[in-house]
Amino acid sequence: MKKFILLALIAFSSLAHAWEQRPPLPVEQCKVHSPYGFAATQRPANPICREAYLVAYDAPAKIPVYVAYTLTPPNALGCWPRTNAFVADKSVQGGAKPDDYAGTGYDKGHAAPDGDLSWSEIVEYESFLMTNMYPQHGSLNRGIWKLLETSIRGWAVQQKQPFTIYVGAFYGAGNETIGAGKVIVPHGYYKIVINNTTKEIAGWAFPHTKPYVNLGNDLTKFRLPISQIQTQAGVQYKFPAGAKEVNPGSEWPVDYGALTNAKRAKCGKAD
Repeated sequence: MKKFILLALIAFSSLAHAWEQRPPLPVEQCKVHSPYGFAATQRPANPICREAYLVAYDAPAKIPVYVAYTLTPPNALGCWPRTNAFVADKSVQGGAKPDDYAGTGYDKGHAAPDGDLSWSEIVEYESFLMTNMYPQHGSLNRGIWKLLETSIRGWAVQQKQPFTIYVGAFYGAGNETIGAGKVIVPHGYYKIVINNTTKEIAGWAFPHTKPYVNLGNDLTKFRLPISQIQTQAGVQYKFPAGAKEVNPGSEWPVDYGALTNAKRAKCGKAD
């Protein structure tokens, strides 16, 4: 009887995470996520357009070169619960699978975060496609990386302005790989944030080394000039005319308590 119940629970869990994948959209429909033009990449990158984000996918490395998305104030307070529905992207042949991460000690780290894509059921599910994932140490993924993700939502909500975000990684031939699929593990990660109303821009870069040390919670320590990020990443992004890079420590203010309260007021509970 106990064995039957266990099998039933496993089957139920699998069904709960089973969902019908939509084919990618035409790339032109992702202009909303790259409103200033698509980036130029040194590595060959296959564009995959989803409703809520654009992936420039490095098929040999089995990770994104970068992901771009635009976050509006209403979408920053999405209410769909997290599903953890990690799944291989059927639109990519031989791409990364959840099993590639099993037993490696690495998190399946979102590029476009689930918390920014919880405004629709299917969009939340699509946040868990493996083409939107990077191998990340838990101390980064659940630490200062998550703090920056939360900050971006706070900026969108509290500034009442849309932001475009570029998310990417620093990696090369000498990096470790994991899993049967040989998914490359980057040695660093970055985010570039654009306030689409004020044209202010800012960039952050985080190391990803072993043994890994907790990076704390001071985001200003990880500001890096966007020109340096682009050079190290081998990606040339597009920005609004007249864009102004804000000085470290002069980023947009955020009230995390107010963000939690706004989420609770809209969704009926804290995030």
